[in-house]
Amino acid sequence: MRQYRIGTHTKYDLKVHLIWVPKYRKKVLTGPVAIRVRDLIRQIAMEHELQIISGKVACDHIHVFISYMPHQHISQIVQWLKGVSSRIMLQEFAHLRKQFWGRHLWARGYLAVSSGTITDEMIQEYIKNQEGEQIVDDSQFRIDDSTNLPPSRR
Repeated sequence: MRQYRIGTHTKYDLKVHLIWVPKYRKKVLTGPVAIRVRDLIRQIAMEHELQIISGKVACDHIHVFISYMPHQHISQIVQWLKGVSSRIMLQEFAHLRKQFWGRHLWARGYLAVSSGTITDEMIQEYIKNQEGEQIVDDSQFRIDDSTNLPPSRR
């Protein structure tokens, strides 16, 4: 059964799969480093009311599948997770400071893939079938009550 999260005036189910790598794709996420980065990600998520659905720390990358709130932005979430974890990891592990000079543990980019239980085609079909009206051209974006608009604007 689908689990919706509930806010003050909202009900939502927003999920994203995030992947990021250490600089130079170095295989440093092993042993105590892997355990500590996992614990940090859990702590950061809890502080920002993110719900970790699943995750994995591999030797050269991290996967996290999280549920987030509507007012949070994916870029902001990644900034929290990567920024805080990088700063703390470089403080706590001297060997990482030697390998990753310049105070950067993580590479610049990340992969974000949104998740949902319906497809794009299902949404388009739902929009087409509203009010029993069939839209012939998928590229149209019509206004339901267009009687007061000039023909060029309908």
